[in-house]
Amino acid sequence: MMKKFLIRVNGKQYEVEVEEIKNTTSQPQPSNPQPQVQTAPQAAPKVEEKAPQAAEPKKVVAQEGQEVVKAPMPGNILKINVHEGDSVNKGDVLLILEAMKMENEILAPRDGKVVSIAVSEGASVNTGDDMVVLE
Repeated sequence: MMKKFLIRVNGKQYEVEVEEIKNTTSQPQPSNPQPQVQTAPQAAPKVEEKAPQAAEPKKVVAQEGQEVVKAPMPGNILKINVHEGDSVNKGDVLLILEAMKMENEILAPRDGKVVSIAVSEGASVNTGDDMVVLE
């Protein structure tokens, strides 16, 4: 029995046929089997799977006098060094963002108080995502 599968390799999609062999002693095997590979039509639907993420960052609304610290690049939150209500000075490390296998310190842009934290440890963020609100 032949089964058809769609396989994606380096962005190209291929349609392959595979024969299922249930009893190897009763069927003769060809000495040099040739795989049948055909390029699938470009109109085939694309299916993308996403890896599970720890938590999506919350959207925050900054009020007058508050400043939102945004993610400068996509990455994962390794460690959060502050808590809501903490006072911070300009240059204090708010959190550690891992991007491209490097740990990046996200610093407080000014003196202030942490009003809210929109991310959690292990969360994935994209460029421009809200992370911390300072007052």
